[in-house]
Amino acid sequence: MKAINIFAVIFLISFRLLSQEKQITDQVKWLNFKEAQELNKVQAKPFIIDVYTDWCGWCKHMDKTTYSNPGLANYINTYFYPIKFDAETKDTIIYNGEKFFSTGTEKKSPHQLAVKLLGGKLSYPSTLFVNNNFQFNLLSQGYLDIRKLEPLLIFTVENVFRSTPYEAFNEKFEKTFYDTTKLKFEPKWLNINEAISKQKVNPKKIMVFTNSSFCNSCKVMKKMVLSDSTIGKYLDKNFYLVELNAEFKDDVILNDKLYKMGQVENFPFHPITLVVTRNNLVFPTISIINEKQEVIDAIPFYLNGEITLPILKFYGDEHFKTTKWEDFLKQYRASKK
Repeated sequence: MKAINIFAVIFLISFRLLSQEKQITDQVKWLNFKEAQELNKVQAKPFIIDVYTDWCGWCKHMDKTTYSNPGLANYINTYFYPIKFDAETKDTIIYNGEKFFSTGTEKKSPHQLAVKLLGGKLSYPSTLFVNNNFQFNLLSQGYLDIRKLEPLLIFTVENVFRSTPYEAFNEKFEKTFYDTTKLKFEPKWLNINEAISKQKVNPKKIMVFTNSSFCNSCKVMKKMVLSDSTIGKYLDKNFYLVELNAEFKDDVILNDKLYKMGQVENFPFHPITLVVTRNNLVFPTISIINEKQEVIDAIPFYLNGEITLPILKFYGDEHFKTTKWEDFLKQYRASKK
């Protein structure tokens, strides 16, 4: 999984759309393809492309309802380059270095780019999410209300697509934010100072889950992955489990070195987060600290249960000392067949 520069993390973090209070706007500030791609050269952001037609009633309804919500509009304007694309325009469009034209002279003739983006399935409205230098594309067809659109936005912005199919993430997202059923199992979470103190008395590795209050995929991963009974019980047995909120205020002493909030100039988070993530602060990240208080690995971005458990076992059962990760993962997966 490709890591990101720590200074880009401010862009990549996000929070529940309707809870946003600052800089509220009235509507989405739509761009055309040329404008969005020019802006993307200066500051990279994902694209959200609304594919519509003038005669599409549900397209108009989505504009009046979903896209008119101030919190959602502000979220899209902040974290995306939103593109409004008439699928029947007669304009010539350059997209990702390729030129596209209208396919016919009739009023309802579809544009070449619409055919390409929609994979030939010309249904409106259609919404395309693009990230990772045009390498990631996720298409959703049909009307989207806020509840349906929200996880799609988060999946794209918070780079969940790097590890997990959308359907799997959406299911866990729904259970995290809309299911009020109490968890059957919850592992023993500590703060980092508690874990360091316990480690001195009873040596055991520490697993640090670095997150923030405004990271939605962090909430999903904590509730639906790390609190899974199999994973949670393994964590309790083999690790001290730390939830490290990047806005943590207390002083931390790790390996006899003091870390204080505000210690790093112009950095809004606790400096210990840079240590445990190896200067690659991404939300979420799981890090492994050994019994000598050394960070031996830091794995960024949302992880699903299928990859989280073998990662934990690779370190918790000491396989990392004798086996390469790629070889261990093959052996692990073979044993599950």
